[in-house]
Amino acid sequence: MNLLMRKIRHNQGLAVDRDDFLEEVYSVPGGESIRWCVQCGTCSGSCPNAAQMDYSPRKVIALVRSGKRYDILNSNSMWVCASCYLCTVRCPKDVKITELMHALERLSVARGVTNGRISTPTMYRVFVDSIKSNGRVHELGMMMKFYLSAILRGKINPLATIKMLPVALKLLSHGRMAIRPKRIKGIEQVKIIMERAKALGGVE
Repeated sequence: MNLLMRKIRHNQGLAVDRDDFLEEVYSVPGGESIRWCVQCGTCSGSCPNAAQMDYSPRKVIALVRSGKRYDILNSNSMWVCASCYLCTVRCPKDVKITELMHALERLSVARGVTNGRISTPTMYRVFVDSIKSNGRVHELGMMMKFYLSAILRGKINPLATIKMLPVALKLLSHGRMAIRPKRIKGIEQVKIIMERAKALGGVE
């Protein structure tokens, strides 16, 4: 069984040693700061969403240091992060924990290893698609695409969309949400910026 899992991880680009994974994390802005972590637990004690995470912020850092690439990238921890920055502000060693969480999100998407229970990666994807198409977010189109994609992937119960209808109708009736997308001028420049961001290590 262990041999089979090793083969699977190798095919997914996950069979790297501890040092390779650490260097990959260190190379991301904010990732290098985990060298300073003293495992005091202040980050986990400050995190409002720690109870919903597979691994608390303190344990995320410990697992990254141990080279547990698959365990981390397949968890929900970074996707549950609310980006409130309480962990970063209160860290006595100035570890950039919020930036680390976002870095792990990018690595998770780049490696194609995401937690099956989480719909946030799908949300990110349709958000970027909307920006690429229009230069700005078309909320109605984005959410329709998000819910359809999430439902087809089995990540959201179809009944959950019904609860959102009253909110959507209020936004439409007050003119706060456009039915048709409006493309901005200079859309080609936006696409160039996104391509350059991708070239610098971003993901689509």
